[in-house]
Amino acid sequence: MTDLVLPLFILGVVVYGLIRRVGVYDAFLEGATQGLRSAVNVLPCLVGMLSFIALLVRSGALGAFAGWCAPALRLLGIPEGALPVLMVRPFSGSAALAMLEETFRRYGPDSVEGRAASVMMGSSETIFYTLPLYFAAAKVRRSRYAIPAALIAWLVGGVAAAWALRL
Repeated sequence: MTDLVLPLFILGVVVYGLIRRVGVYDAFLEGATQGLRSAVNVLPCLVGMLSFIALLVRSGALGAFAGWCAPALRLLGIPEGALPVLMVRPFSGSAALAMLEETFRRYGPDSVEGRAASVMMGSSETIFYTLPLYFAAAKVRRSRYAIPAALIAWLVGGVAAAWALRL
């Protein structure tokens, strides 16, 4: 039954459009064109973010920072190998996914690091993307405490993810 959900949904949209006398194909082409324009606009930012993160990883700067933070991480119960995912997630979901894949490759998906990074990935958000997007859509002008509160929630979520795995 689940194999039929998407085809039935698409068929339903097309039938609804025909009943309402909407040019379904023209509307599809217009939406696809807008989607491609959005992709072209976002692509340079994505390439820049991924390049910067790759530079941090390949240069050893991220590893050095993780090593420097290791004593504090141990106190908080966060595995050192999960730190790259935790650090990158507020900025870019795609880059955090790449860091998660690297964590899996290095430590294994069933390791403490891999499981902690997975839970951190699923329990956090790309703060510096979603907050401006949502605030612009909702026309919020005063956002003084939003980013500090979101960063505190991000850190607490990362610590809670690491602790939850230990239980």
